[in-house]
Amino acid sequence: MYTERVSSLVEATVWTNTPAGTGLGRVLPDGCMDLLWSEGRLSVAGPDTRAYVPDGPPVPWAGVRFPPGVAPALLGVPAHELRDRRVDLAELRPATQVRRLRALIEAASDPMSGLEAAAARLAATAERPDPLLRRLVAALAAGRPVAATADELGLGARTLHRRSLAAFGYGPKTLARVLRLQRALALARAGLPFAQTAARAGFADQAHLARDVKELTGLPLGRLLGR
Repeated sequence: MYTERVSSLVEATVWTNTPAGTGLGRVLPDGCMDLLWSEGRLSVAGPDTRAYVPDGPPVPWAGVRFPPGVAPALLGVPAHELRDRRVDLAELRPATQVRRLRALIEAASDPMSGLEAAAARLAATAERPDPLLRRLVAALAAGRPVAATADELGLGARTLHRRSLAAFGYGPKTLARVLRLQRALALARAGLPFAQTAARAGFADQAHLARDVKELTGLPLGRLLGR
């Protein structure tokens, strides 16, 4: 069973997932990065460019999900170094700090609150995310074109690409594609017909929607939604 709530950390979401059966689940690209806790292990999920399907037997997980561009400042690591990867936190932060964070989680009343406290401790000494790139995320999430948004922000193509790699793990066009996928999934899950979903989410047509969904998630849209 999956549950989530808004975190006390700005814009973050805390979640838990306890698989009810033998299925491993499918994590879809959303531009986010997560601090994860499972079976005594702290790790980080980098930004995905394709669906991630965990291997091994299903186990309980807890996580703090950070919106695009936030986690790299927390971890002190450029997002592109973690693209499509799951990495132990001990590979990114000093071992003594990771041990303290693990102890904090283990002493908490539940994994969600413990992990949230650990993330807050990381955030206390981190640099603030680039406000210009947060404006970029908001514009692309709303469906604004990349080129027009870059002009509005006063960023050249090379500068925007370089800063996007560090903050999001990939360039602005890939980020726009991932955010467009999330818009489409929200509309389709709400019951909108696929043709209308494609038009409202910003795809050229339904065929374009179908291609993007299959490439990014590994499944056709109907099967992905369980129809």
